[in-house]
Amino acid sequence: MLGENMTAIRKSKGLSQQELAVKLNVVRQTVSKWEKGLSVPDSYMLISLSEALDTPVSALLGETVTEPEADSIKAISEKLEVINLQLAQRETRRRWALHGLFLLLCGAAAAVFAALWVLGSPYLSWDYSDPETAVLGTAFHSFEWLFMRAAPVLFLGAALGAFLTRNKEN
Repeated sequence: MLGENMTAIRKSKGLSQQELAVKLNVVRQTVSKWEKGLSVPDSYMLISLSEALDTPVSALLGETVTEPEADSIKAISEKLEVINLQLAQRETRRRWALHGLFLLLCGAAAAVFAALWVLGSPYLSWDYSDPETAVLGTAFHSFEWLFMRAAPVLFLGAALGAFLTRNKEN
């Protein structure tokens, strides 16, 4: 019974006889003899064996070791499949949100460019001698100056982002 339990536990842990022997500081043939029932480990070695296999001594000596049931493995794999599907759906929603944001940024930049074009964009020809329009003109000039320098970078970045987040399955 010790040999059978030892073999089952060792294999379930993914250890070879050689690897277990190295952990116990014995030769592989000793582990083989224990598993075949040709000899038994002493009490100190039995404790070391239970520690090496991370298993209680009682399981090594008498409790039967059962392999995991196929139904429980199937249930676990089904749960993992559901989790993977949920993660894939979340990733798809995130990609669509980013794609929409980048397209919105491209549209906003193009709309502001179009508005400045239609308004004739008095970029540097504003009359600042009139005190009433000087403040408004300065604010508009600041916006226009900043937009004209930042918008091309913003537009190209948003276009690149929209391209990279597109649906690649089509």
